Formats: sequence, structure tokens, C-alpha cells
Amino acid sequence: MVIRRLLNYLRPHYKALSVASVILLLATFADVIGPILVKVFLDRHLMPRSFDSKDLMLLGGGYLGLHILSVGLHYYQLVSFNQIALKVIQQLRVDVFNHVQRLGLVVFDKTPTGALVSRITNDTEAVKELFVGVLATLVQNLVFLMGIFIAMFSLDVRLATFFLVLLPVILGLMYMYRRLSTKVYRIMRKELSLLNAKLNESIQGMTIVQAMRQEKRFRQEFDVINSAYYRASINNIRLESLFVRPAVELIYTFALVLILDFFGFQSLKGPIQIGVLYAFINYLDRFFEPVNMMMQRLSQVQQSLVAAERVFELLDDDRMAPRTLRDTEPPAIRNGQIEFKEVSFSYDDLSGAGIDVLKKISFIAYPGQTVALVGHTGSGKSTVANLLMRFYPVSRGEILIDGVTLSEFPDQELRSRVGLVAQEPFLFVGDIIQNITLSRTTVTKNDVEEAASFVQADEFIRKLPQGFEEPIGERGATLSSGQRQLICFARTMAIKPKILVLDEATASVDTETEEAIQTALEKMRQGRTTIAIAHRLSTIQDADLILVLHNGRIVERGTHTELLIKEGLYHKMFMMQQGTMGGG
Repeated sequence: MVIRRLLNYLRPHYKALSVASVILLLATFADVIGPILVKVFLDRHLMPRSFDSKDLMLLGGGYLGLHILSVGLHYYQLVSFNQIALKVIQQLRVDVFNHVQRLGLVVFDKTPTGALVSRITNDTEAVKELFVGVLATLVQNLVFLMGIFIAMFSLDVRLATFFLVLLPVILGLMYMYRRLSTKVYRIMRKELSLLNAKLNESIQGMTIVQAMRQEKRFRQEFDVINSAYYRASINNIRLESLFVRPAVELIYTFALVLILDFFGFQSLKGPIQIGVLYAFINYLDRFFEPVNMMMQRLSQVQQSLVAAERVFELLDDDRMAPRTLRDTEPPAIRNGQIEFKEVSFSYDDLSGAGIDVLKKISFIAYPGQTVALVGHTGSGKSTVANLLMRFYPVSRGEILIDGVTLSEFPDQELRSRVGLVAQEPFLFVGDIIQNITLSRTTVTKNDVEEAASFVQADEFIRKLPQGFEEPIGERGATLSSGQRQLICFARTMAIKPKILVLDEATASVDTETEEAIQTALEKMRQGRTTIAIAHRLSTIQDADLILVLHNGRIVERGTHTELLIKEGLYHKMFMMQQGTMGGG
């Protein structure tokens, strides 16, 4: 199955592959014909002991010409095969990367980032070796073996038949190696994936590792995984040391002894043909040379096939991000009214098990209103935002925008009309303009400057050495958390969304910066339906509707004043925060 799918990637290149194969046939012919020329010369001149300098010159010239021709043809076919192989692996990588981008967030929730990176980089690199290092070698050696067999049968049918008897022995050796090595390679790829996952986790959390003095623990955990990978590699080396060259060399020695015995018995009956003896010994070396090469490449084949299984397993993952279900004219978001109807959700909904994070959530956010979600950690606030952004599918209940089911909106409409400011600001490598536009052609430089001014980010941006063209390192490490969040604000406002989702947008902002952007947030919410998830209750006191969540349910709803009068959970949370603030 894996081999068939890999061959499908070769289908667009069959024409170029055919041309390269023809060139390979010609190169093989040039390689095979050389010993026959020597045999003819020996039979004609050595046995009768009559040397002709003209024939010797023709032999030398012909032999040299064949080698020059062979070198040129081999160069062309090697370049052709490798070019085809690189095009194939290029397409495979693009397909894997495109598929990963369409996967649902549930995949990234449950799969370590390092493991995914390992499949996209290390495993595809191993598959590349199958096409680059193995494909050309395998085809070349198979054609070469066919040419050798044809030449052998033209010289002596009995000896050539003997070589055919060796084929099942060699194929049996390859089969045994393949069966034993597959399990070892699967373990190796798995351990390498865990190794990358641990590296990724350690590097991303290096601040915590050093702050909490966890270097020793992480080093020990890394050593355990690394040792497991070492043991799997040693098992692989043992298999290769037994099956790859020593076993083939044993068969070669056995074949050489039989050939010499055959000609030895023939000499007892009469004179033997020295040319045939030379040709067969020469072909014996040439026969086992490609066999040795194929056995050595078999190791790469096994690694590549196991890696290909992992790559295709990722390509076959059908846990895709939710998409629009409408085939007709797509609806547009005009007013921005949001309605949740009896929505229940579990992050394990796709597997049919798990604990509900949301339980029958129902509310309406009218156009231009601000609906705030508050509650303790784990109450389900961020899940509401995730479902509204259609990061996860809704299987129980319904979410409507302007009376239309969320699933009917195309991605382009939903992403251009619903703006998200996440709790943790994320910036990409590039400059500030690139991080705000994100290569969206509809966002001009003027839009960028207006958005930055709107959220009061232009003040610190213009103080930077290169202003809006200031380079940003990975994840915006050169900026403060508040500055990163302000840039994310500007990124969201640059598309002028109709609906705004603020997922604890001020959580990463210091008190001074928070006060400075509160005015901007008020301006951002004007004329837009806003879902604001808040930890600091002081930031949502002016919300039109406050929903208090507890264990996935809405336990209270109302305005700030109404909820304080009820003296329920919201009142308790508010007093605790006031007390904390007062005691500080």
C-alpha cells in the first residue's frame, strides 16, 4: 500500500523516468560488453599465441571508448533520476504541509509539536533518501543484473543457469532482513520522534527550566529517550552487520569456488576457454557488486518505507478543521448578531467520550453589544471563543450569526469579519508591518498605521530605530509582552472586523499599559458585537451582558450592577479582586 502510494507520486514523471531508463539501458550495455570484447581477444590470440598489434589497438580503443560512453550515460541518468526524485519529495512535503495546516486544533492539542515537526522534516527526509539514493541505484542495478544474465547465457548456458539458482537464496536473504528490520526501524522512528518532542519542549520552556533549576531532571529524561534510540540503532547495526555484506560475501565465495571447480573438472577433459573463464569471474564480481549495493540500500529502503508509513498516516488523518457545508451562494456577516443555542461541547467529542467542557450554553449577543464571559479557570470561557471562531466543530447545539448556522459561512468570510485577540500574543519572524498585515493584500500600509494609532501602539512603534519596519525576532522576543499584545490588537483591527473576540486580551499587559489601552478597547468595541473573556472584572464592568460560567454552565447573567445586587458568584469574585487590590 505504501509503495503504491509512493509510485503515485512518480506518475507525473513517467515520461522523464522512461527516458532516463533508456539511457540506463545503454550505459548498462556499455558496461556489460567490455568483458566480452576481452574474451573474444583472448580466444582469438592467446590460445593460438598469435598477437596482432592492430587487434590489440582496436581492443584497447574499443574498451576505452565503451568506458567513456558509459561514464557520460551514467552521468546523464544519475542527474535525471535524482532530479525526478527531488521533484517527487518536493511535492510530498508541500502536500504534508498543506494537510497539516488544514488539520483541526484537536490534533495539535493531543500531539506534541516536536512529534509533528519530526514527521514533516525527518520522516520526509528519510522518504527523500528512498527516491534520491535508492530509486536510481535499484533501477540501475536491476538493469545491470539483467544485462549480466544475458551476457552469461550467451557464453555458457550451464553456468548461467547456476547463477539463476543463486537468485532465490539472495531474495530469501533480502526477505529475512526486511522482516526483521521493519520492527527495529519503527522503534527507531518512534524514538526519534520522542527525542524531537522532548527537545522542542525543553527549548520552548527554557526560561522555566532554568528558573526552576530543572536542568538535571530534563537531562535525565532526555538521556532515557536518547538511550532508547541508541539501543534501537545498535539493533539495526547488528542486523546490517549480519545480513548486508557478510552473508552476501559468503554466497560470493561459494559461487567462486563452484566456478573454479567447474572449470577445473573441464580441464581434465581437455583444454578450457580462458576467455570464458575470465568473463565469468569478471561477471561474478560484477554480479555481486550490485547485489551488495542493493543489500546496503535495503537498509535505506526499510527506513524510508517506515518513515513513509508515518508520513501517510499524517496525510490520512481526517480530523480536519471545520469547514463550510454550503455549496450554494455563501452568506455574508452583516449585522454581527451571535446566538448560542443549547451548545454542549467536549474536546473528546470526535472520539465519542470525555467530559463536557460546556453544558447547554444559550445566550444572544445583539449587534453592537458587548457580552463578557467570566468565571474561574476551567469554567469554559475560552472554549466559547474557540467554538465561535470555528476552531472545533459543534456537534451538540447550534451557533448562529445573523440567524445563519456557523457551519454555512465560508472561511474567508468568517476570518475577515470575526477578529480574534488571543490571550497569549504571537508574533512571527519579520518586521512590524508584516506582522500586522500578515500578507493580506486588502490591508494597506495606511490601514496598518491607522490600526496602530487606533490601539495606541504607534507611540512606541515610532520610537523604534526603524519604526514600522523594525525587525522582530522569533515570537517577538525583543518586545515586551504589552508591546506584543498591542501589535496583535493592531493586526486584528486592520481588517475592520464586524465581530470582536477578546480572549483575556489584557492578561499580558501591565497595569500602566492596560489603562492606556482601555480607551482603545472601548473604541474597538463601538459598533461591533464583542465577546470579551475577562479575568480582571474591572475591565468588563461596562459590558451590556455579563455571563458567569461555572463548571461549563451559565450560573448567572446580567449587568455588573445587577450581578452585584444578587450577591452570588460574581459578587464573591468581584469582592475578592477588590480585596486583593486594596491589600496591595
